[in-house]
Amino acid sequence: MLYLFYHYFHINLFQYITVRAGISFFTGFILTLYLMPRYIRWAQKRRANQPIYKYAPEAHQAKSTTPTMGGIVFLTSTLIASLVTIRFDNFYAMGAILTIVLFALIGLKDDLSKIRGGKNEAGLTSRGKLLLQIFAGVIISGYLCYGDFSTDLYIPFYKYPLFSMGYFAIVFWVFVFVATSNAVNLTDGLDGLATVPSIFSIMSLSVFVYIMGHAILSNYLLVPNIKGVGEVTIVATALVGSLIGFLWYNCHPAEIFMGDSGSLSLGGFIAYMAIITKNEILLILIGFVFVMETVSVILQVGSYKTRKKRVFRMAPIHHHFELKGWAENKIIVRFWIMALMSNLLALITLKIR
Repeated sequence: MLYLFYHYFHINLFQYITVRAGISFFTGFILTLYLMPRYIRWAQKRRANQPIYKYAPEAHQAKSTTPTMGGIVFLTSTLIASLVTIRFDNFYAMGAILTIVLFALIGLKDDLSKIRGGKNEAGLTSRGKLLLQIFAGVIISGYLCYGDFSTDLYIPFYKYPLFSMGYFAIVFWVFVFVATSNAVNLTDGLDGLATVPSIFSIMSLSVFVYIMGHAILSNYLLVPNIKGVGEVTIVATALVGSLIGFLWYNCHPAEIFMGDSGSLSLGGFIAYMAIITKNEILLILIGFVFVMETVSVILQVGSYKTRKKRVFRMAPIHHHFELKGWAENKIIVRFWIMALMSNLLALITLKIR
């Protein structure tokens, strides 16, 4: 919308992605700060509380009265801030909006089922959630292919593509969408634990998005120049601003949880940004905390099924540290530190090619 002021009224300020990104950031932040306390009061009256998983550590039962689905609020703020600032004719920005909406709808269905059923197990089955995630991944991957998006596969530290994936790219991208959305969902188990690593991941990927959309910077840093992709920076900054506003209420002790509507959408958006910046492999480092949480679950389940022994006291791994006696705040902050360090390392790869 703001871009129209440049197009029709020749206000040059609004042609710049950096200016509109700054506006989207503060719009998302302020909207979330305004809407969240009102949503919390409404959710408390409606008893839209977070059902606690029956096998979670005992201390978590005290959180059963905490409202959930806060993701709907910060995602709404993100969408409003984005639609005010992006160019509607930009293919990649509209794909980002599509990604947020599709994965938010899956999470919303899961959250509502849990609330109505009064227990965590009343949500979508693992199979049902997986099928919906695959469906969303296919739609977005198909959208990218329809727009003639390159299917070349890149790896960190190497400036040339390894090969073109062709139609196999759809299968690979769907895997990235499913894996990332589930990884963020698994991490969302302590107050603010998934929020800050998501902010770091989105900020790192925003740097890649902006550089790859900039002809001069992309040429200087030897990364692919993808025309138009820089506009996604605006959606990303809107989401970061909204997440910071959400963190105001989600930090320990949390007044609100994001729910699956938030975590699945965050994971889907992070996957989308990784795909359009050719960073599907580097995402392992960018989302290191999410990968660590997911691997801990895989190891735990695999070990128990094959050896009848557990690797951790409980999985995901943040529960393991809880049962070891670590304070919740200590676990959260240490995971935040790991997320920050891994993202700084990921950004270093920009120059080493």
